Amino acid sequence: MQTPAQTPLDNGSAPLASAPTSAPYDLLVVGGGINGTGIARDAAGRGLRVLLVEQDDLASHTSSASTKLIHGGLRYLEYYEFGLVRKALQEREVLLRAAPHIMWPLRFVMPHMPNLRPAWMIRAGLFLYDHLARREILPGSRGIDLRQHPAGAPLRQDLTRGFVYSDGWVQDARLVVLNAQDAAERGATVLTRTRLVGAERGEHSWTAQLETTTGERQTVRARAIVNAAGPWVGHLLGDVLRQPATHRIRNVKGSHIVTRKLFDHDHAYIFQNPDKRIIFAIPYERDFTLIGTTDLEYLGDPAKVEINEDEIAYLCKSASEYFTKPIVPADVVWTYAGVRPLMEEDVSNPSAVTRDYKLELDAPGTRAPLLSVFGGKITTYRRLAEEAMSHLHGALGFTHGDWTAGAPLPGGDMAEPDAGAFETSLRAQMPWLPSSLAQRYAHTYGTRTHVLVGDANSLDGLGTRICGDLYEAELRYLVQYEWARTAQDVLWRRTKLGLHVGKEGAASVEQWFAQHLEMAA
Repeated sequence: MQTPAQTPLDNGSAPLASAPTSAPYDLLVVGGGINGTGIARDAAGRGLRVLLVEQDDLASHTSSASTKLIHGGLRYLEYYEFGLVRKALQEREVLLRAAPHIMWPLRFVMPHMPNLRPAWMIRAGLFLYDHLARREILPGSRGIDLRQHPAGAPLRQDLTRGFVYSDGWVQDARLVVLNAQDAAERGATVLTRTRLVGAERGEHSWTAQLETTTGERQTVRARAIVNAAGPWVGHLLGDVLRQPATHRIRNVKGSHIVTRKLFDHDHAYIFQNPDKRIIFAIPYERDFTLIGTTDLEYLGDPAKVEINEDEIAYLCKSASEYFTKPIVPADVVWTYAGVRPLMEEDVSNPSAVTRDYKLELDAPGTRAPLLSVFGGKITTYRRLAEEAMSHLHGALGFTHGDWTAGAPLPGGDMAEPDAGAFETSLRAQMPWLPSSLAQRYAHTYGTRTHVLVGDANSLDGLGTRICGDLYEAELRYLVQYEWARTAQDVLWRRTKLGLHVGKEGAASVEQWFAQHLEMAA
């Protein structure tokens, strides 16, 4: 078994296990979102035999529908969530160092609206935000004159004062995939499109039944189970595992809209609303602006969540309160929505529900334990995984301690934590790559670009151009190393090329999968 002292294959060519084995696993992780993949990675790095199953694609629900921020949660200070904010702030720079190709610092501008929150309150909140955790990468906050700062140009002229502070940005779905990839390279088996349909607890292990989307079934054994099913955590506990739960989940829908680029600078905005909520307007995918999010109680099927017209109108109206040019629903080019599984609390406002998490361990006699994950947020996933392993230590008896804080994710092992410097190096090594493609590869695959490109020394070496700047070599890489099985997996989770290639391009990718999937795998 591989230990944290051992390094996965540097060239990224480690084979990914694609089928469960008859030998018992130490840990069965259910759920291929950020918490499940983070736990699987941590456990595999401690030398445990790990099996992760996800009923759909990796990050196909909550973990790809976030606002895509690595942040402490400035607004949570108003709800006195100091512990959560501190924990998240401590994680920001740990994550930025681990995956600089898919995460980077981002400066946020908050225009001051005197009728909403007084300036002294904002300054006090930003002072706390700057000092609750140590910073080495991210600069602190300061006041700005919007009449002089570039961020003031697209805003209403009567907005003259503002504040700027730091947080981080992340390609959320890719973060999930990279955790799964690292887990697999450390020996874990990762099965997508595979459900846990039943499990029986024995004296020393669980006997679990798995079912694929094609109806094939297989039985596996595991010494412990982690229920990281997100919005389905309660369903898995009660209906599949037939176990009681002491915590409950409150599903809250968060929706986002994407418009064509509304401003030219590289800062994001945080806007206050009269309803005391906040929304973000973030530069997105070079040519677009991402605006979100809403917070609405959601009682439906998490797999069928989608934005409604009222939410689109709300986000357009809220952003239009700040921008000179009004935003209308006709400006929206794409939308997405997700369900956040938050801890149940006795509060009426969904925005006030805590974003912290709880881990519930059911371990009679420490044999065949079941650990369920309730709540959480992307920024704290790594800490959550460490705590999960601490809960399971007594039952599983591993000897390796915490290790993920200083370990890069696949593609993030750069000479310095700066994807821009790596991009420059990549262009020098591969001058035949168009600059836009070199930039996209550097900020999507990092050092794994060399695996994707292989021996190619020209664009022809990347194979057929499928659409836009998507070549066959990239599709084969995503199938072989990142579990991509459909055009949706590629266009909307592994990348956001769906925003750029249009319907014809998407059809070309679908056609490629129809013709080549078995060959590429």
